Amino acid sequence: MTSSPYKLAVEELTVAFGHGGRARTVLRGVSTGVRNGQTLGLVGESGSGKSTVAKAIVGTHPARTGRILLDGEDLTGLGRKERAAVRRRVQLVSQDPYASLNPRMTVGEAIAEAVDPLRADARKHAAAVERWLGTVALDGSAADRYPHEFSGGQRQRIAVARALAVEPEVLIADEITSALDASVQAEVINLLEELRRSLSLTMIFISHDLAVVRHVSDEVAVLCQGELVEQGPVRDVYHAPQHPYTRRLLASVPTFEEKEEAA
Repeated sequence: MTSSPYKLAVEELTVAFGHGGRARTVLRGVSTGVRNGQTLGLVGESGSGKSTVAKAIVGTHPARTGRILLDGEDLTGLGRKERAAVRRRVQLVSQDPYASLNPRMTVGEAIAEAVDPLRADARKHAAAVERWLGTVALDGSAADRYPHEFSGGQRQRIAVARALAVEPEVLIADEITSALDASVQAEVINLLEELRRSLSLTMIFISHDLAVVRHVSDEVAVLCQGELVEQGPVRDVYHAPQHPYTRRLLASVPTFEEKEEAA
């Protein structure tokens, strides 16, 4: 075990796609982490490597070098069975909820599968399904319907409910509001905030929307072309960004205004 202030951390993480002369390095020596019960905002422009960090953590993209630590345990050397157990401790909710939900399964079946992968029976787990739907402000009757019958915002809620039904220790939200209109974005963000408090969740919130990240995060980490250029408490980074790239990102937000919080 390694002593670390973080619940989940990556250390000197490098991810590359392809081999030999055609290899393309997407992440270069990234080190960051999220503290227990807090939210880390991971920001950067499209192509900066934000989603690659998330996929490396859950094992979709293998690390070329570096370590991924959960409670100090290195996940990069785990076998397939151990990795499967880790996936239940760390859940990823992606930008496209329709792609992550099986269109042939009812919502109830999808959540029941998360509750009990070996005995995914929606009727047997009806109480749990209804409870998790209620957690994301959806009626229990949604259990009998299919993903295509819901709006984008509702599908995102279902994806969150399915992830939470696993009862993870860490939730990674990868651009989950980017495809939603402003009013629905606000609903999903407020929901995540309520869930974090009520379930004592540790979260990584990935977004290119700096205003949203500022609202939901305790700390923010800034990625630029696969490298971490700045990390710190949200207030510090937004009030006094140290890196030119961070300053440029903040300056590019037309509605961004720093407001001192009341003492």
